[in-house]
Amino acid sequence: MTNDGEHMVVTSKDSEGSGECACAAAATENSCSTKAEVPSSLPLVSDKGMKPPAKNCFRLVILGSSRVGKTSLVSRFLSNKFEDTYTPTIEDFHRKLYRIRGDVYQLDILDTSGNHPFPAMRRLSFLTGDLFVLVFSWDSQESWEEVVRLREQILETKMSASANCSGSRKKRASPRVPMVIAGNKCDREQMSASLEEVHAFVSSLSCCAYVETSAKKDHNVDKLFYELFVLANLPMEMSPALHKRVCPGQPTQETGSSFGSRHRGLSIRRRLSEAYGMVAPNVRRPSIRTDLLILRAKTSLHLTGIDAFTDKKPRREVSCVIQ
Repeated sequence: MTNDGEHMVVTSKDSEGSGECACAAAATENSCSTKAEVPSSLPLVSDKGMKPPAKNCFRLVILGSSRVGKTSLVSRFLSNKFEDTYTPTIEDFHRKLYRIRGDVYQLDILDTSGNHPFPAMRRLSFLTGDLFVLVFSWDSQESWEEVVRLREQILETKMSASANCSGSRKKRASPRVPMVIAGNKCDREQMSASLEEVHAFVSSLSCCAYVETSAKKDHNVDKLFYELFVLANLPMEMSPALHKRVCPGQPTQETGSSFGSRHRGLSIRRRLSEAYGMVAPNVRRPSIRTDLLILRAKTSLHLTGIDAFTDKKPRREVSCVIQ
């Protein structure tokens, strides 16, 4: 990978099970921390192992200008907390694990910088992301214009990578990239962005939704992620309101504690879903090498006819060169 921010090159040979290899590489790098992060007593994972299958691993990338509330939305999603103080984000990485109807899911969340000081890393986040949240602030017209640019950059980057891997110069259709545009800080009285312009733009897009949010007031944050998971055909229980939040070391029903008594007000649907979610503590961001392995696997699966959000079987293996 070059450091000038203009190109990124990955060369790979044909390999079998590339999707499994990529996730295995990522899991190997984090094996020490992951094993300590997920207590075996929690009902989140099965006894057979704590690593979810490759098809259940997804990366969510949060993008937008500085000071639009990206980190605040992530904090609401993960822990339902909000901090009034502002600290510029360089790049934060989080991981949430779920147990839903007996299956384990892994959601990696990449909270990016609004200043994007490293263009090559920014391009890598476009390529490795499976689903995206693009955030703008209602009191900043410039942040809305940045969201429009970001969406085009994401699609162009993914199309360019697919074209380079396939070796075809034919015009390809736009890839299916689930994303939600979040109009944050809707509680502000001063509105700079145009509501009509936002709705007109989003209505013309496919696989995209728009949600007005306020991380400070906790308004529509659950709806934001619910809409995203619906677009991506992921289990609805991954949204914050539809699973039981489990903390490391927290007592559970299986250990005969009061965990269930504190959740007696849950709806029957939620209680019967047996959906649990837990934020993995002290998780480390995968290395660039691991990201490139994941990228190779995802690109190969895409070119062989596999949608990241379906269970279709591959038709053939391919090699790829990404620039």
